[in-house]
Amino acid sequence: MTPQIYVQEKAAASGSSFYYAFLFLPKPKREAITAFYAFCREVDDVVDETTDASVAATKLAWWSKEVGEAFAGQPHHPVMHALLPALAKLGLQDIVRAEHLQLIIQGCRMDLSQTRYLDQANLNQYCHLVAGVVGEVAAHIFGQADAAPTSQATAYAHTLGQALQLTNILRDVGEDARKGRIYLPVSELQKFDVKAHEILNLIHSERFIALMRDQAAKAHQIYDAALALLPKEDRRAQKPGLMMAAIYRDLLREIERSNFQVLNQRISLTPLRKFWLAWKVQAFG
Repeated sequence: MTPQIYVQEKAAASGSSFYYAFLFLPKPKREAITAFYAFCREVDDVVDETTDASVAATKLAWWSKEVGEAFAGQPHHPVMHALLPALAKLGLQDIVRAEHLQLIIQGCRMDLSQTRYLDQANLNQYCHLVAGVVGEVAAHIFGQADAAPTSQATAYAHTLGQALQLTNILRDVGEDARKGRIYLPVSELQKFDVKAHEILNLIHSERFIALMRDQAAKAHQIYDAALALLPKEDRRAQKPGLMMAAIYRDLLREIERSNFQVLNQRISLTPLRKFWLAWKVQAFG
């Protein structure tokens, strides 16, 4: 199996909404984003599929070493064999750096030791690592007129990544609770008088609904802020990110329509609906 086939199968097998946004890209960009997404899946799966935290930590340490060696010219894993040449084809070898991937690994490492977040700032730091940095790398692959770390396009990508991550958090409250994790900040729980043990015991109350409604409103505000940052000259190139925004925002609205029944079920969109939303952005902008 070639590295390219490996990352393609890894991306397709995840069933993620991201896959639908990749379909409309030209081949070089599609190969790069598929390989990058496969990397994200590999390190995320370490946390989600390894029950022993010490074993997971060892695996993440291996990935950290692999990233360093790969960017030094000695990749071992198929993902890195696929990713680095794909980035080079797009001229991104000096823009997407080892530090980007190391930050994503650092975010995954937080899941091994932290199951609560004190306040929004604390959660924002986690989202920065596992989603904001991912958004920045993805935006570079899609193409942006100004690739500087301080550019408006980079700020857009980072903000959009955080909006997508917050949507994930709201969708997965019940699933995370079964693993003993609560990503909603303690300060937000206190604001709505929702006890941690109520979430861990999957108790769906009016207070919980009020909490979730407030969090959903904040997510919508972050989507709006992200879209307002996107420079006009980058809109065409950044269509894949806009597809993700359309899909995830529709998912957020579906969660709202369910009255936040996320504790005992997983709210999702059908593959056809995801494809339709992606196609609409591709066709109409």
